[in-house]
Amino acid sequence: MIKTLAKHIKGFVKESVMTPLFMILEVVAEMLIPLIMSSMIDEGINEGNMQHIITTGLLMGACALIGLFGGIMGGIYGAKASAGFARNLRMAMFENIQSYSFANIDKFSTAGLVTRLTTDVTNIQNAYQMILRMCFRAPFSLIIAMTMTFIINAKLACIYLIAIVFLGIVLGFLLKVTYKYFSQVFEKYDELNASIQENVSAIRVVKSFVREDHEVKKFNRATNNLYRLFVKAENAMVSVSPLMMMTVYGCIIAISWFGANMIVGSEMTTGELTSMLTYCMNILMSLLMVAMVFVMITMSLASARRISEVLNEESTLKNPENPDYNVENGSIDFENVSFSYNTSSEKPILNNINISIKSGDTIGIIGGTGSSKTSLVNLIGRLYDVTDGVVKVGGKDVRSYDLETLRDEVSVVLQSNVLFSGSILDNLRWGNENATEEECIKACKLACADDFIQSFPDRYNTHIEQGGTNVSGGQKQRLCIARALLKKPKILILDDSTSAVDTATDARIRKAFRDEIPDTTKIIISQRISSVENADKIIVMDDGEISAIGTHEELVNSSPIYSEIYSAQTGGSGDFDKKGEL
Repeated sequence: MIKTLAKHIKGFVKESVMTPLFMILEVVAEMLIPLIMSSMIDEGINEGNMQHIITTGLLMGACALIGLFGGIMGGIYGAKASAGFARNLRMAMFENIQSYSFANIDKFSTAGLVTRLTTDVTNIQNAYQMILRMCFRAPFSLIIAMTMTFIINAKLACIYLIAIVFLGIVLGFLLKVTYKYFSQVFEKYDELNASIQENVSAIRVVKSFVREDHEVKKFNRATNNLYRLFVKAENAMVSVSPLMMMTVYGCIIAISWFGANMIVGSEMTTGELTSMLTYCMNILMSLLMVAMVFVMITMSLASARRISEVLNEESTLKNPENPDYNVENGSIDFENVSFSYNTSSEKPILNNINISIKSGDTIGIIGGTGSSKTSLVNLIGRLYDVTDGVVKVGGKDVRSYDLETLRDEVSVVLQSNVLFSGSILDNLRWGNENATEEECIKACKLACADDFIQSFPDRYNTHIEQGGTNVSGGQKQRLCIARALLKKPKILILDDSTSAVDTATDARIRKAFRDEIPDTTKIIISQRISSVENADKIIVMDDGEISAIGTHEELVNSSPIYSEIYSAQTGGSGDFDKKGEL
């Protein structure tokens, strides 16, 4: 875990080294002041030597300025190092997440990834700054102060040694108790973020079903769980401060009592006692700093573990050693393919799939909910790898291709489409960042999107809100189809992506595909017979297996499943979903 995180200090090594050096300079300057003060009292004030008082006063002032300079520079370099470290961690995590396969993404919740990229990294940033500054300053200050006290008077210094051992035992016990609480806190943060994310993204549904009270109660439960854990951790740590102050005052009383007796017995000077009392505060404040560091480290250990999980997660999909960068055509072959999301599952999601699709064909896929239609097409672009068998595109195993090359040739339009904030042109150019406006317009005409775009005041420069909330479901689907077409793919997969479009528009889109992109292999997943009945071949899926393959006419007569769907949709029930005219 430490090794994983340490790699991301790169670029800020200088700042990470300079910070503790400046903190040590500050400590050295501070530790000299009590010694100089002792000399001022014993050799200057007690003996009435004004020259010595002035000299030692100037030295103390110089030490104070040096300490101030060291503290300021340590703070500046520490801030740069910790902020840079946090930036590197976020960049590395985000970059690694982009490389994840769908199988990797399935391991983490969206809310969990957001928490790791924000709250967890902030905890690491604060801990790292604390480590660079206090982890060097406090122990160094403690060692020097203890050394000085033993040089001044070894007997009295033993009082500090006893105090340090006592506080060390107490802190060790408290940190052990609080670690388990802090480990659970960030899991509760995930739940809190999930509640917020669901509520904000689905606020229209919440309001339409008048479920605001339910959402508020759910959010309150999440915040109360977080509150209770923090209270438990803080209750365990709250005893640190009174114990620390009790130890400080106990040491002051003991040093004052025994020191006064030593002064009376001429075993110690007034200046030495003053220095001992000053070092007392330095020692115990250093212990307090060490305690704070350990608390911060304890909190950040859970965050460090969660961040390391994201950084160490390797994609289940990797490029071959010598990848193929050329996809010849859009032909697709499934040879004895079986697939499971979980390798330990008893029954595969897809079982013994054998299909041969020619380049340029239009293929319809139909079946009930849960028949694994989407799982089937996810294997074509290698979003998942098969468990058994081979999927071929252009006559070659998809695992032999460079991943980016393969996915550039396979465009997928989902039912639940996503548009990003920006103009319509910005969204369209996700398909091809170098596409001209004319190419964008042509793609939109093929997707039957140009008509409604032209009705907007700003046309193709119309701003799309995050998630496409200012366009209808059908408009969003057509924009996403146009975006996919701009990739000029060899394979176009429409996964129920015209479900929000009326049948007439659906028919126009399919006609445009047939006339304008005849060489592109088109796979249409749909619940509507009208969307697939003119396909070259229709695949009927049932419970992860191919129930039947054939043309519309063949399946009406030979496939009970297809015939039942056809009858339900086109029977004399006044169904609105009659086939569209081409």
